[in-house]
Amino acid sequence: MPADHRHRVGVTASSPAPIDVTLAALADPTRRRAVELLAERPRRAGELAEALAISPSSMSKHLRLLREHDLVTEEHPPFDARVRIYALRSAPMADLRAWID
Repeated sequence: MPADHRHRVGVTASSPAPIDVTLAALADPTRRRAVELLAERPRRAGELAEALAISPSSMSKHLRLLREHDLVTEEHPPFDARVRIYALRSAPMADLRAWID
């Protein structure tokens, strides 16, 4: 990898590059499929679990990891604080596209 490319994606000796964090979060096929669904539109956690045919608790673990890696945002609609709606963040995907290009 050319030195200028390493600098562009934020690689330092002490921390992983943002692209490394994104790729690590997307290493799991269930999380990749969830990201594909969220690329279409924001969705409720239960809706994602149903679409992916996994338990709500498994979906929660995947969404927590995606949220901790800043790939998704979580909102609580005003009508029901128990409902969580997840949306894909565009910045990490833009970093991924820039790395590929």
